[in-house]
Amino acid sequence: MTAIEVHNLTKRYGGFAALSGLTFRLEEGNVVGLLGENGSGKTTLLKILAGVSRPFEGEVRVGGHAPGPESKAITSFLPDQSFLDDGLRIEAAAQQYADFFADFNRAKFDDLLGFFRLEPRMKLSALSKGMREKAQIALAMSREAKVFLLDEPISGVDPAARDVILRAIVRHLEPDSLVLLSTHLIADVEPVLDRVVMMRYGQVLVEGAVDDLREQHGKSVDALFREVYQWA
Repeated sequence: MTAIEVHNLTKRYGGFAALSGLTFRLEEGNVVGLLGENGSGKTTLLKILAGVSRPFEGEVRVGGHAPGPESKAITSFLPDQSFLDDGLRIEAAAQQYADFFADFNRAKFDDLLGFFRLEPRMKLSALSKGMREKAQIALAMSREAKVFLLDEPISGVDPAARDVILRAIVRHLEPDSLVLLSTHLIADVEPVLDRVVMMRYGQVLVEGAVDDLREQHGKSVDALFREVYQWA
């Protein structure tokens, strides 16, 4: 079934079009890389899909719903900026999530904390950037959502932490869920991706299944990305 459908989506900030006639569709049961350099429109798109950015032109459906309360109920959004109060301990942050989201699964959260070797009593202000990112991933991925929107989940952390975070993202993923994660670190995420959407200047340059793109072009997605952006 279709998890995300976007048709002729345009988003303007004054006279600048961050998204320009964007059209694509993503089916459930996939981990999709939203690829592009800074300023390509990735964050703007994710915010619209998450229902936190209006107005826009065109049509958007998440799980069959226009962005709003119904779509938010099935969507877990991890923004690119930290969204947790520094004064909280991990346990308190988890309680806030449980209070706010009816689908928060504490058993999944506890498992991910153990996977990350984090303790509930740890204070967020004492965590390194990588540890804090892991705590936020644990929260976002512990919802029983159908669509997970992750904005640069491995940006700014070391290569070892990137691998751990990516393994955690797919650790409890249900067969009918969709993960859409934005990144410019293509080589790091390629092993977990089923599909990619490559963006530039608010438009789609390339979209397709990872295996099909590798076979068609005879190279990795990372190499294809570099080639496409060199000439686009």
